[in-house]
Amino acid sequence: MTTFDKSRLPSRHVTEGPARAPHRSYYYAMGLTAEDIAKPFVGVVSCWNEAAPCNIALMRQAQAVKAGVREAGGTPREFCTITVTDGIAMGHQGMKSSLVSREVIADSVELTVRGHCYDAIVGLAGCDKSLPGMMMAMLRLNVPSVFMYGGSILPGKFKGKDVTVVDIFEGVGAHAAGAMSDEDLHDLECHACPGAGACGGQFTANTMACVSEALGLAMPYSAGPPAVYESRDAYGEASGKQVMDLIARNIRPRDIVTRKALENAATVVAATGGSTNGALHLPAIAHEAGIDFDLFAVAEIFKRTPYLADLKPGGRFVAKDMYEAGGMPMLLRTLLDGGHLHGDCMTVTGKTLAENLRDVKFNANQQVMRPSSNPLSPTGGVVGLKGSLAPEGAIVKVAGLQHLKHRGPARCFDCEEDAFAAVQDRKLKRGDVIVIRYEGPKGGPGMREMLSTTAALYGQGESEHYALITDGRFSGGTRGLCVGHVGPEAAVGGPIGLLKDGDIVTIDAEKGTMDVEVSAEELAKRKAAWTPPKTIYSSGVLYRYAQNVGPARNGAVTHPGAKAEGHMYADI
Repeated sequence: MTTFDKSRLPSRHVTEGPARAPHRSYYYAMGLTAEDIAKPFVGVVSCWNEAAPCNIALMRQAQAVKAGVREAGGTPREFCTITVTDGIAMGHQGMKSSLVSREVIADSVELTVRGHCYDAIVGLAGCDKSLPGMMMAMLRLNVPSVFMYGGSILPGKFKGKDVTVVDIFEGVGAHAAGAMSDEDLHDLECHACPGAGACGGQFTANTMACVSEALGLAMPYSAGPPAVYESRDAYGEASGKQVMDLIARNIRPRDIVTRKALENAATVVAATGGSTNGALHLPAIAHEAGIDFDLFAVAEIFKRTPYLADLKPGGRFVAKDMYEAGGMPMLLRTLLDGGHLHGDCMTVTGKTLAENLRDVKFNANQQVMRPSSNPLSPTGGVVGLKGSLAPEGAIVKVAGLQHLKHRGPARCFDCEEDAFAAVQDRKLKRGDVIVIRYEGPKGGPGMREMLSTTAALYGQGESEHYALITDGRFSGGTRGLCVGHVGPEAAVGGPIGLLKDGDIVTIDAEKGTMDVEVSAEELAKRKAAWTPPKTIYSSGVLYRYAQNVGPARNGAVTHPGAKAEGHMYADI
């Protein structure tokens, strides 16, 4: 077993020398021995809670991580942090808490590790924002770290078909249109989510789980097994052992998450038809490492990446199917063979990405993933847009979408609830461009997702007849021509806030453009007459977030990042 020199580790500040006798007394009170206290301290942090099924398996997996840490010569210290679960927060004011929770997760992990001087981290996360939040904390602290996804939910069954929670959101629209009975809607809600795990389609959680392997922060294959599979515990134990090896070799997250690794991660988002939220979280992760990697950098990668994985909501399969077909390593292998990945990136295994994939072969006897030589489409499942309506960019998910161009009159709503009511009450006309504004990072505040509105349109069978644009976000489960992250946002006087009902908006997801057919002079005149609306969020965390948050283009971050840091925690 490796012998560790505590004199160079952060935990020396709470365990070494006569002056730390009071500190050690607390550890003795918790059952630790002198031998335990002399070992490196590893923070094992999970987002366990009873808020949603995404999180309820995390504590079990954390025990496996702790066993691995102990076996490899470390002392694990378990703690939990928050999550806000989008599926429950969706469609009401609670969604304003979602993106904010990413920052709170990163901040709370940072504070716990700083306050107790832990030497390393193994982080387990299940819900959408908890994955990037955990990875952001690892890069900010830059102590040896391993990330582990808690796993996806198994698919539900309704009338003989696999279903996910998005089918329920779309069922609400079908019900409102008279196409689904009360009994069927109730039956669907009772069977769509059969147990523990995050939403099963290629929504934000599974997108960011794939990102964790592509970045090199997670053990190979660990993103794949569903939450209820006991095999996840083996990945937990392996993660605990591996973080001890990283301490011994002083391999840190910023050695792993480089510009090339971020490009690999963006490639995987596009190749899997992943969530548009990937274009928000990758810049935020890069920010913690001091790397410039904004929406336009992400969109460049998306533009040249083939779409390979036939996953819901645009495709046919769920995360469990992808795992059984060969998992992330198989997708990475074909992307590497096709020249779409940087194989020389370091990973938490201590080997490069290419070395990890050396023995992986593409399985042709499956339908979930295509080889890079025979893609579902030649360009990625997510596209960046820019134009007079989005000078700072916007993003749209096109995986499985035929409706890639739209020209129509704007119908403007200053919050999601008003737009949802108009959809439910069928007050829109085919061809309209639904505009939901003042829902950006500052304006929301909190940049809400619009799944309730988009799913209602889809459930009514109307999504192909409309386009929807917003300075807010979309769930990875969104379907239809839905453009999010429009910047500058309305709350800072962006063009989306200057639109009037009837203005003609043109969207071209093939060319990557979004414009309004209003002259620059007219927009300038409107801007001069514009005043920002007052917000009711004038205290508390949402107020504080609105004061500090930056634009979606840069990841909606709230602090200057690694480029401005005067010291790094790992070197205290």
